[in-house]
Amino acid sequence: MRRSVPNLLALAAVTATVALGIPAISTAASASTTGTASASADNNPYWGPYWSRNRLAKTNGYIDIYWNSDTSNSINITGKLWDLDSRTQRQGGKCAYVKFRFQDLDDVDDSSPSFKSYKYCGSGGSRDFSVQRSDLRSVQVQVCQIGGYSKYPTKCGYWYWLGGDRLNGN
Repeated sequence: MRRSVPNLLALAAVTATVALGIPAISTAASASTTGTASASADNNPYWGPYWSRNRLAKTNGYIDIYWNSDTSNSINITGKLWDLDSRTQRQGGKCAYVKFRFQDLDDVDDSSPSFKSYKYCGSGGSRDFSVQRSDLRSVQVQVCQIGGYSKYPTKCGYWYWLGGDRLNGN
């Protein structure tokens, strides 16, 4: 019996070491995978999903960037906008709203961005959209909610960059 107690203690120590070592290994693997995924995400044509601040509007889609030469590009953004607010307008429900901000290649100081927006009112439903532009340096997207008859969006999420390095010709 005395010999089995030290053996059991040794076995418990080995088991604990292995059990503690496996999460450390998987954490390191997942950390390197995460770093790789974020590095390659800039070249992925898929974007989103992005949400309004209250998560009652959502959008995602694809961005295709074609360089015609070193100084000219054409961009096609397609996506879907979801209205997830089940309240009626009387109950305070709002529509889904997505806004794009574009910077031209020749607008060096970011002084005159152009915008394009889409709105969808239809709880639980979605709307497809498509935007085409040329000669852009950057594209950003933001998701909000907006009243059915309002001009001013509310509950806006963050601005997100689309296209990454591909907009720079890489």
